[in-house]
Amino acid sequence: MTIIRTKRQRPLGLNEPLLHADHPRPITRRDFIAQGFCAGLGSVVGGSVLSLFANPRKAHALSQDLIDAMAAAGCSSGLGAGKVPFICFDLAGGVNIAGSNVLIGKQGGQLDVLTTAGYDKLGLPGDMIPGVAEPGGAGSSETGTSNGDHTDTTLGLAFHSDSAFLRGILEKLSPGVADTINGAVIPARSENDTGNNPHNPMYGIARAGAEGSILSLIGSRSSDSGGNSMAPAALIDPTIRPTKVDRPSDVTGMVDIGDLVGLLNQSDAVAVMESVYRLSNAKMGLVDTRLTNDAVIKDLIRCGYLSSADLAERFGDPNTLNPDDRNAPNPIIVSDNGGIFSEAEFDGDGEFRKTASVMKMVIDGFAGAGTITMGGYDYHTGDRAVGEVRDLRAGRCMGACLEYAARNGVPLMMYVMSDGSVSSNGRIDNSIDGRGKGEWTGDNQSTASSFFLVYNPGTRPVLIGATPDEQAMHQQIGYFRGDGSVETAATPAANNVNLLVETVILNYMALHGQQAQVEAEFASLFPGNGLGSLMDSLTAFEPIVDGTI
Repeated sequence: MTIIRTKRQRPLGLNEPLLHADHPRPITRRDFIAQGFCAGLGSVVGGSVLSLFANPRKAHALSQDLIDAMAAAGCSSGLGAGKVPFICFDLAGGVNIAGSNVLIGKQGGQLDVLTTAGYDKLGLPGDMIPGVAEPGGAGSSETGTSNGDHTDTTLGLAFHSDSAFLRGILEKLSPGVADTINGAVIPARSENDTGNNPHNPMYGIARAGAEGSILSLIGSRSSDSGGNSMAPAALIDPTIRPTKVDRPSDVTGMVDIGDLVGLLNQSDAVAVMESVYRLSNAKMGLVDTRLTNDAVIKDLIRCGYLSSADLAERFGDPNTLNPDDRNAPNPIIVSDNGGIFSEAEFDGDGEFRKTASVMKMVIDGFAGAGTITMGGYDYHTGDRAVGEVRDLRAGRCMGACLEYAARNGVPLMMYVMSDGSVSSNGRIDNSIDGRGKGEWTGDNQSTASSFFLVYNPGTRPVLIGATPDEQAMHQQIGYFRGDGSVETAATPAANNVNLLVETVILNYMALHGQQAQVEAEFASLFPGNGLGSLMDSLTAFEPIVDGTI
């Protein structure tokens, strides 16, 4: 029986911290993030001297003889590895994903409906469960894209038609972008509110080839993973520990090109540096150091001069790195006239500024992959409104990343995960923000899931499988029991977070090549992995690029 609460306290605001009577006061970094006491912070520093070049998405304007010289001398081009950019959202505290956001079903896939009691545990009352027609029929939800039965497949992956994630994502997408997105959901149990969840796949993504023109990995937390959740210990590589990203000023301060561009305009500064290289190169031809490593020494010196010219050409314009591009000739990220973020929302919310900083670095190719941690998702506060508002903001941040990729014509894999999850006891929150859904009343690791979306310029990523039924098995990797809990025996990932990470990495690699090649490469890069002969069944999509972008 559904109970309607008649008296309630004021819902917590979007940025107010969460205090739970059944939780101790926060004492660790992770506690503070999960309960919203600690906002997103961070900064960025550059990589090695010879890697400070290049946005691979932009045309090179150096003189052709210098471009040829860089190749002949074996200088680092700084172009990255050309892999699909990867962004991970780490929603700290135990966010709801299954049911009320991304639909979860039984063995037949997302639309193989659970029991009414199962959906009730996932926060959906009987009149909002998939398969029940909405009042007014198809297209009557706020998104305007409902299938008429509380399902929405606008993004390929099926969401609940009133999903706060979905509403936020669609709010940021330009017309037509949704048609080039698809996704998959992975039902997978993980512990609640603990640092013992090695959820973060960043090091594995880097091992699979993700590399930026400035550095490999970034993250919005100062941790070994760059996020709130840990990285699997076996994957950690201290040499590429994620660099911390916070705000636009940290990104613009990442590269220092000296005073020459300040004294001259950018094109003149590049011309001066090119001339310096040519004069120095001519002198080098007269030098005989009579050392065995003579050629190596000369090439290192040449590379130093070439790098200076290349650096000025690529980063002499301060707008090249700046996520706050409102002063640029054609602002994309921040503008009241067609920008992804309006000036007011960008200036008024640090989560938007953090998202903009990470997405620009990753999608523009300065970093290979990045983690965006958002805190305050331990929202079992005895109402629904707090979680809905926070999910909506997270959806807007997700949508911003997808939209920025679309505006740059660059593919993107975006992964969303959390430590644990929540459940409802069926009590309804009929407030405006509660939207008539079940209140979140407690942590529940058995309702946890992760999901990813893939944007592919020009065409929607294609699910593996010759028939709709086969494709459904690849769009939902694993399944729920009818009572609304993860079937822990369904896949290796379902009851082992380390293997969930491996499953995500496998799917990232699968975007770059044919299945047989990917499986062989995965086995080589990750010896002793736990996926074994199940790799094909754990992979969602056909390749979207042939090796590199």
